[in-house]
Amino acid sequence: MAQDSNNPLLLVITTVSSEEDARRIASHLVEQRLVACAQISPVESIYRWKDVLQQETEWRLVLKTTDAAYNALEAELIKVHPYELQAIYSVPVAHALDAYAEWVYKETQSHS
Repeated sequence: MAQDSNNPLLLVITTVSSEEDARRIASHLVEQRLVACAQISPVESIYRWKDVLQQETEWRLVLKTTDAAYNALEAELIKVHPYELQAIYSVPVAHALDAYAEWVYKETQSHS
């Protein structure tokens, strides 16, 4: 099964301040079938927040899902995310192995 052009695969990306929050959010979203998979990795972030330059380690979540599941995923992510302003954005997947795409659709089927 190739990607459905009406429901493309997405990578949704966000960051949190602790590994514990990243694991909690990732597990919750997979359990809710909003994402097929969540990858967690530490990143160093430098940004300005409320006019103060910040530099800290954050934990990036890369969430594998579908366009059809995005709105429900975003709403749930806002509810469980600890930040005042959450960085939540998606990147469309241009190409994916057919068997992998099929797995993502299957794992998120209640939202696809």
